[in-house]
Amino acid sequence: MSENLDANQEAQNLNEILRIKRAKLLELQENGKDPFKIVKYEVTHSTVYIVENFETLEGQDVSLAGRLMSKRGMGKASFCDLHDREGRLQLYVKVDEVGQEVYEDFKKYDIGDIVGVKGEVFKTHKGEISVKVKEVLLLSKALQPLPEKWHGLKDMDLRYRQRYVDLIVNPDVKKTFTIRSKIIKAIRKYLDDRGFLEVDTPLLNTIPGGASARPFITHHNTLDIDLYLRIAPELYLKRLIVGGMEKVYEMGRMFRNEGMSVKHNPEFSLMEVYEAYTDYRGMMDLTEGLISKVAEEVLGTMKVVYQGQEIDLTPPWDRMSMIEAVKKYTGIDFDEIHSDEDAERAAKEKKVHIEGKLSKGEILSLVFEELVEEHLIQPTFIYDYPVEVSPLTKRKPDRPELTERFEAFTVIGEMGNAYSELNDPIDQRARFVSQMKKRDAGDEEANMMDEDFITSLEYGMPPTGGLGIGIDRLIMLLTDSSSIRDVLLFPTMKPIK
Repeated sequence: MSENLDANQEAQNLNEILRIKRAKLLELQENGKDPFKIVKYEVTHSTVYIVENFETLEGQDVSLAGRLMSKRGMGKASFCDLHDREGRLQLYVKVDEVGQEVYEDFKKYDIGDIVGVKGEVFKTHKGEISVKVKEVLLLSKALQPLPEKWHGLKDMDLRYRQRYVDLIVNPDVKKTFTIRSKIIKAIRKYLDDRGFLEVDTPLLNTIPGGASARPFITHHNTLDIDLYLRIAPELYLKRLIVGGMEKVYEMGRMFRNEGMSVKHNPEFSLMEVYEAYTDYRGMMDLTEGLISKVAEEVLGTMKVVYQGQEIDLTPPWDRMSMIEAVKKYTGIDFDEIHSDEDAERAAKEKKVHIEGKLSKGEILSLVFEELVEEHLIQPTFIYDYPVEVSPLTKRKPDRPELTERFEAFTVIGEMGNAYSELNDPIDQRARFVSQMKKRDAGDEEANMMDEDFITSLEYGMPPTGGLGIGIDRLIMLLTDSSSIRDVLLFPTMKPIK
């Protein structure tokens, strides 16, 4: 009963606050001071620039704008904090400086209002760098109150649903997304400096190829055909390798109609890189070089702390075949297993659930996923994947049941996936046929036949290494973020009814 009373009282208080704010706006409008009619305000300096360059700016006039986040003292002088995109700065507003009418208006401003100010840079008796305001103008009226104890909210989903409020009141959130931008910029620089060309390929595909995933389906009215939001750019980028663009990459949004978790969002950022005349080991070198250098450039170190655990990204990273890793952490030696039945028996002894009829290679992959991945804390390359789970990968010449593929793992899980790309059109067609049989049997994530891609391979694709890196997961690692939602400005959320 008391909880209901508290909730009712809270709702009444909020309604009263909203009423007062709208009444203040109406008064401004009636007095010809409508802030929403202001279209521009000249800003000469940011808060951080003023603080960092105080010695040269002391005594000079500056113009800045931002959001009021606190107000102290309401006599003939007031102190307040102004926040802009870079930081905060204290303002000193005195009636003798701005005039009685302006000061009376200023006293009615609310926390959250956006203002423009002009004034002189100085330092208070307590040594705080501030601006002595000579002019102040309300640029936008906040009609909603800011939360007083944002971190105390029980419904954490509200931070993701109302990211704009999260950014206003939580400086660490803004810092995370500033780092995200720097990471993406550093990735591009690393690849550009090595002669890679950034390209764009279609988001709308007639065939959802390049990965094993369930796509989103839409319909094009004019063509009267179904189209798929891309699950990966791989098949288009390989066409560019065929065409002679020997080093290409693309970074952008992918869409997979699958489950959601702390590591999965239906819409996410992926980068894929392709380089002619190299293989998956060349991609290993590229992966560890890129991630370690990006960390060093953005964070100043190759050693990062994730959820209290230090992760050393310094090359070289550990490297193990999938068979070696499974043997190390489970005791099962798949080199000594020669039939699907023996593989199934060994997996079930380790309590791995087998559903349907699986091959030895599929069981090897399943055992690895369920029993080994969790042990891969420090950066590790796991290579030589079974051909059954690698439909676009070149076989190992000496062991055709395995492929020249690796995945990169850290404490956060899989970070990247790479191949020596399959460039044999005959083998590729057979792989697609095998995938289509799985799709016909009900596997909605299996690849479809892509005749045009096979045609492109028939023109000749050079030996090629390809790599995909999950950008969001990399940013999670480098920003110590426990959920993918923490590194996506607007994560996918179920609407509130």
